[in-house]
Amino acid sequence: MLYAGLDLSRQKLDVHVLDEAGRRVDAFAVRPDADALRTLAERVGGPVTAAIESMNGARFVHDELERHGWDVAIADAAKTKGLAPLATKTDKIDARVLALLCYRDLVPEIWLPDLDTRAERERARFRLYLVRHRTSLKNRIHATLITFGHPVPASDLFGTRGREFLASLAVPEPWATTLERSLARVDALDAEIGRCETELGRLGAEHPDVRLLRTVPGVGPVLAYTIAGEIGDIARFASAKRLVGYTGLCPRVYQSGETDRRGPLAKTGPKYLRWALIEATVHACRHPRYRHKYERTKRRLGKQRGSQVARVELARELATAIWYMLTRREPYRAEGPTPGLVA
Repeated sequence: MLYAGLDLSRQKLDVHVLDEAGRRVDAFAVRPDADALRTLAERVGGPVTAAIESMNGARFVHDELERHGWDVAIADAAKTKGLAPLATKTDKIDARVLALLCYRDLVPEIWLPDLDTRAERERARFRLYLVRHRTSLKNRIHATLITFGHPVPASDLFGTRGREFLASLAVPEPWATTLERSLARVDALDAEIGRCETELGRLGAEHPDVRLLRTVPGVGPVLAYTIAGEIGDIARFASAKRLVGYTGLCPRVYQSGETDRRGPLAKTGPKYLRWALIEATVHACRHPRYRHKYERTKRRLGKQRGSQVARVELARELATAIWYMLTRREPYRAEGPTPGLVA
């Protein structure tokens, strides 16, 4: 058995290989493309247990090397740093550290979603990317109007009345052309976002988790598809607390002796899952089960931060309900989960 550490950068993949006794067999660098990875697998031989830190491109290396018979783990970068803090950090040293962690069976491996789950995530994330791009263009249009002293009389600047107002404005060049092109791009993005939402709705209708998630207050077809993709296999969470922790919506905890302080949100896990749960609270806060507690938290903490804290608190409750729903394969119940053992 051989043990390999892989450190990926833009232009190269550093490789450090150890034998069964922990001695160095080889250390070199290759290009991170399919041909070079095939040559790497042939050069090292096998069987090989390897580790690579989680980053953009790591999954491609993982898939290619596993296709050639390697057993590759993707390591959590933050936990790897905690296990092996370094005074000097280079790509070669990082590869050697990962090889040693493989040799000692200490790799802090992360869960790797299958291709179908990754495809679900990509569809939902691409739609969100388009929405944010559209919002950026709309903000730029509003900023241009403010620059030239034009208050907006319409509640929706991009509806019928708003478009008439924009067409009547006398704005000098080049800002007039900027407004025209920005509006055209907003229209194009509207059409593309509409196609994405239609696709998500069609695919979600055949997805068992999405059908369950749509029964949650505040969760529609798009949010349900996003949440299902970001969670993946619910069986990997042993309890509702584990799922809530994965969302990153829990505060950091600092405890030592008699000291017990709560810091900002941990924000671990996928940011898209946090976004979807917070978005769901916009409508869920009016549901009879959550309305009273939501309003009480808002009043207790005041206008400045009360609504934000109340929404995060509600998002954690929704995540708890989602764990029970997906684990027990039951739709949402306003009275809460039924007592008994989880199947």
